[in-house]
Amino acid sequence: MQRLLVRRLSSVTTQGRRGCSSSRSTAAEINGGADAVVPEIPPFDYAPPRYDGPRAAEILRKRSEYLSPSMFYFYKKPLNIVDGKMQYLFDQDGRRYLDAFAGIATVCCGHCHPDVVDAVVRQTSRLQHSTVVYLNHAIADFAEALASKLPGDLKVVFFTNSGTEANELALLITRLYTGCHDIVSVRNAYHGNAAGTMGTTAQYNWKFNVMQSGVHHAMNPDPYRGAFGPDGEKYARDVQEIIEFGTSGQVAGFISESIQGVGGVVELAPGYLPAVYESIRKAGGLCIADEVQSGFARTGSHFWGFEAHGIVPDIVTMAKGIGNGIPLGAVVTTPEIAQVLTRRNYFNTFGGNPVCTAGGLAVLRVLEKENLQHNALLVGSYLKGRLKALQQKHEIIGDVRGRGMMLGVELVTDRKQKTPARTEISHAMDQMKDMGVLVGKGGFYGNVFRITPPLCFTKEDADFFTEVMDIALSKL
Repeated sequence: MQRLLVRRLSSVTTQGRRGCSSSRSTAAEINGGADAVVPEIPPFDYAPPRYDGPRAAEILRKRSEYLSPSMFYFYKKPLNIVDGKMQYLFDQDGRRYLDAFAGIATVCCGHCHPDVVDAVVRQTSRLQHSTVVYLNHAIADFAEALASKLPGDLKVVFFTNSGTEANELALLITRLYTGCHDIVSVRNAYHGNAAGTMGTTAQYNWKFNVMQSGVHHAMNPDPYRGAFGPDGEKYARDVQEIIEFGTSGQVAGFISESIQGVGGVVELAPGYLPAVYESIRKAGGLCIADEVQSGFARTGSHFWGFEAHGIVPDIVTMAKGIGNGIPLGAVVTTPEIAQVLTRRNYFNTFGGNPVCTAGGLAVLRVLEKENLQHNALLVGSYLKGRLKALQQKHEIIGDVRGRGMMLGVELVTDRKQKTPARTEISHAMDQMKDMGVLVGKGGFYGNVFRITPPLCFTKEDADFFTEVMDIALSKL
């Protein structure tokens, strides 16, 4: 465990020895001028090139004038991030931050991983785009490698550009194959913000008042806030009752995340998915596993989140970690189910783009070569243990959950009432940012730290992260 350094916080950001970027914080930012115990960010042998581009204020001005007013920001003073290397990000002044959010669980191998960059550059120099009406080996090679990671007969791949697109396509396939329209989703879920996926998303924060037909939302099998605690089979009865009382008795399918991401890193109660899959299949439906956030080794114990539940879906959707930041998504299903799209023409101009799929194949190879799934399990378990220890120290931590490098820490002002600590988490995030740590937040109430770092995270990073969080929570 790294050693805490006691410092008078009067220094500003400096460049560390040997070209390593080292983080310091001002007294005003952290502790109003008082002495404090502050951890030092782990050493890292990389210094970004000097940044001479627009400053944060100018970028904010342009965004407010030319980009969507619906965009929101973390932090009172939004960061201008200009460089990234592995598990670290750098701002406009060259200050280094530990990235514990990874662009919303997206950067799995590490920022600007040289193998991924090299694959993308090499493919870009040869052929950027051709569409799938011509032959190109990049899409076929990646599809073959991806299929090898899935169980059973899941081996036909449709490439998309995002997780939303992947889930939209999965819903279409499900309805076409079964001839039914009814979809069962889970409350607190997030599956995207297009027409169909917004229907399956089950938080009003992410839903507009537009037509969203044929979706039934079942009770959320949340072991922390749910009515039945960790009893998955009791929640599963609600799905059976939806089928019996809310449909004709036949359904198109069921869609669920293995671990709810936007919903606050909620693990589904044990026994839930096997029981639900049985009910759905008896009603003629297909089962969709949304692996957009929990896939690609993030959970550590398995390559796919659904594997921890002992089930095999009919359709798997994926994005985010699939490309380490490249706009890429995919739907994988069986040859029989895939045939439904031959009834008409199905086409995606950029799905399977050679540059994206070359990058995706490089990601798979890096995950294997660097054994990042094992690292996610090892370091993720260590980090979760340290967070559990913080829970014993800080009453404001109501729950610590998740697995591997998909972890959640829920803040509450009252443990018995589980009152969401919405304001407090924003204050803590600002404090952590000032000390050199970037972390996400989510959950229906916006009171859950979403900890989803690149899978190259180290134990030293985990120590630094928890020590910074400890200080931030102590100041609430």
